[in-house]
Amino acid sequence: MLEALFDELIAAQQKKLMECAQRIIPRVTADDLLQPNDFPALENHPHFRYEEGVLEGLLTARMAFLAKNSCV
Repeated sequence: MLEALFDELIAAQQKKLMECAQRIIPRVTADDLLQPNDFPALENHPHFRYEEGVLEGLLTARMAFLAKNSCV
């Protein structure tokens, strides 16, 4: 159940990050977001970097949760 919650939160944050990126670079794709450093406008945009950090935090928390549960 908690894993599903993480999945929902991550999906919502990925959508939010994409919308943020598209406001900065309208034609950006999801693949482009895997390497935002290729786009100086994204790399240097504080709001984009914040939203990217939130996503990374959620991904890290999910990984920690999954690792802890796999040891039980």
